[in-house]
Amino acid sequence: MKTKKRVLSLFSGCGGMDIGFEGGFTCLKRSVNQTIHPNWIDLDYGQWVRVRDTGFETVFANDIRPDAKAAWVSYFGSKYKNADSLYRVESIVDLVKRERSGEKIFPENIDIVTGGFPCQDFSFAGKRKGFNSDKSHDGGKLAAGEPAIESRGQLYMWMREVVSVVKPLIFVAENVKGLTAFEDAKEVIEHDFADAADGGYIVIPARVLHAANYGVPQSRERVFFYGFRRNALKEKAINALSNISQNPQYDPYPLPTHNFSAMGNDLDPFVTCSEAFDGLEEPDKTEDIAQTKYSKAKYLPRGQGNIEVKMDSISPAIRSEHHGNIEFRRLSRDNGGTHEEELSRGLEQRRLTVRECARIQTFPDEYQFILPKTDDNVSVSASDAYKIIGNAVPCVLGYHIAMRLAENWNKYFL
Repeated sequence: MKTKKRVLSLFSGCGGMDIGFEGGFTCLKRSVNQTIHPNWIDLDYGQWVRVRDTGFETVFANDIRPDAKAAWVSYFGSKYKNADSLYRVESIVDLVKRERSGEKIFPENIDIVTGGFPCQDFSFAGKRKGFNSDKSHDGGKLAAGEPAIESRGQLYMWMREVVSVVKPLIFVAENVKGLTAFEDAKEVIEHDFADAADGGYIVIPARVLHAANYGVPQSRERVFFYGFRRNALKEKAINALSNISQNPQYDPYPLPTHNFSAMGNDLDPFVTCSEAFDGLEEPDKTEDIAQTKYSKAKYLPRGQGNIEVKMDSISPAIRSEHHGNIEFRRLSRDNGGTHEEELSRGLEQRRLTVRECARIQTFPDEYQFILPKTDDNVSVSASDAYKIIGNAVPCVLGYHIAMRLAENWNKYFL
């Protein structure tokens, strides 16, 4: 049996990137372009499919949120008997310090490191303090005398330290699109990542990917950074990756498959909210607890979140929020609601449920986010669920990233 390639996941949250990187999950058939990727579907259930495995497996996951771990372990526990021990709830800063002191923290023989380092300090929706964040690495306030390198805005540097320790063949880092418009942050981060392991990595110019161009029913744009370990690459790959614009066959970024903002041959129409919500019952009719829970925050005539989703289009970005910033599944006529057929059936104004947000983020329905107390005395409430879902990389986008690397693997490495 072929051994799977080993993934070390940082800033893992509830595992959107991890699910995508492993594959073998359920998603809408419409999220898979079968013309471009005819071999991606493993099982066909009609409107839903199971995509095939990628050949990667998660051997280490990490985040500071206990609720994210509880949800991650609940889902991955059906796959890994040791799921609880795979996930470490601790700041990456503390983990690296312990590794430096001689304690064995990180596993060996890592092929890929992934991580969506914290984005709040670069987000257009935040205070935009960037590298000068006043938040600490553990989620609290940066204490007097605490070095800036341990601030939330510089945690990518600690991801770089992990890369230097485990020396993966590839690393993939993710952040908000706003980072690319924040002074010279993109170029600084590219330069810093290239210094990992004493300059041992070729870092590809960062690029923004729009999730809707990959079968995700959401207006979500994120910037991705890729690094390749130079001494493991074929000579031809070194030359190609150093001049990627002239060598598209070596490009690690996945090719668009849907036509929201992308152009090209054989693209499918983008996936809509209506398709994403297929088969979901109203909260008072369903037995799915994640579909029964939704924010009761009142409607306001203005402000973020006070619009209804367009059923024939994509959703606004699902944010890490839990009250008034969650969009409405439908508004009343008095508040400008447009879903006339639903309103005529007496369906009431309400915000998106936890399950609807998860569907928009392309999480499989088998993932249950709302959990009672675990053995660690951690529960996951509906408010918690909104937050960890909003923080995640859409599973289907993660799958595209993983499959592009899997398909190109033998081009890159000796």
